[in-house]
Amino acid sequence: MPKETAKILVIRFSAMGDVAMTAPILKEFSEHYPTHQLLVVSRPFFKPFFNEISRLSFHPFDPKGSHKGFFGILKLFRELSKQDITAIADLHSNLRSKILCFLFMLKGVKSVSVDKGRKEKSALTRKTNKILVPLELTVARYAKVFQKLGFPFPLSNTLKEKNPAAINNPLFPEKTQKWIGVSPFAQHLQKVYPLHKMERVVLQLAEMGHHLFIFGGSPEEEAIANSWASKHKNISSLVRKIKLEEELDFISNLDVMLSMDSSGMHLASLKNIPVVSVWGATHPYAGFLGYGQSINDAVQIDLYCRPCSVYGNIPCYRGDFACMNNLTESTVINSVLNKLIHGQATSIDTTRKI
Repeated sequence: MPKETAKILVIRFSAMGDVAMTAPILKEFSEHYPTHQLLVVSRPFFKPFFNEISRLSFHPFDPKGSHKGFFGILKLFRELSKQDITAIADLHSNLRSKILCFLFMLKGVKSVSVDKGRKEKSALTRKTNKILVPLELTVARYAKVFQKLGFPFPLSNTLKEKNPAAINNPLFPEKTQKWIGVSPFAQHLQKVYPLHKMERVVLQLAEMGHHLFIFGGSPEEEAIANSWASKHKNISSLVRKIKLEEELDFISNLDVMLSMDSSGMHLASLKNIPVVSVWGATHPYAGFLGYGQSINDAVQIDLYCRPCSVYGNIPCYRGDFACMNNLTESTVINSVLNKLIHGQATSIDTTRKI
């Protein structure tokens, strides 16, 4: 296939936030290379992330079923081999994706894997002699993969004009107030603002007359969100009540999203919604800030121990979880209000070492 009609296989199996971060990059690629095709292989649940990208097709990856284990990857390779793939952008760079790239290499198909920057991230998160500098954004690392494949394009990394989707669901009220999305959960507890503190944030914002919508996924998160919703008429839980595609449409109608360093931040970014993000064990410097979001909207306190991990999967070695416990509810509330009312980015980054 000639280069002007190339078909690029894009591999990003998981996790949810990382998959969501690929969508803006692929959209920019398609705008700069409108004659080229993209084929994304990922988990079926993530397909709605890519619905608005032209000349993009999706191939489902089933890691617990037909694509489980080594022989499952062989099956996936045979399925994908039926496509006329000319290059591979490996945005995951794990064992499965590398096996897939190797198999395609045997057919003469070039692949480039994302450089995750493990060495500099290790220096950023180690206990002593930290090198606390901003690392390359993950979205920029993704874009660099395409550059190495021979498809460079400038990365805007800016939120575009909001385009609210029509929502027709009796679950959603008529919009007569400011709508604040709240994504208070994360895969790892070290990234979660203590829920009793977040509850106070949500209740105070509701008392101010704003309508808050709680996002999440698990039955446990549903129970927490329902409990908050029962305490004020301006709080609604959307946890396990709508599908992902409808959730994205709803997010496009928000005025601001309050999120952890988690998928909520990246889903809002997909819909050009500003995010006030709360950071604890992790840090925006590791490169996972949402696409188009500003570090000035990252709510955090400066501690000698931060960040202690890249993904928030390491327990607090101090034992006091000061990065979250010492972050006041008023700080979070004021950051949301500044963004909501004035559109101002407020940097909350104290200099006191605790």
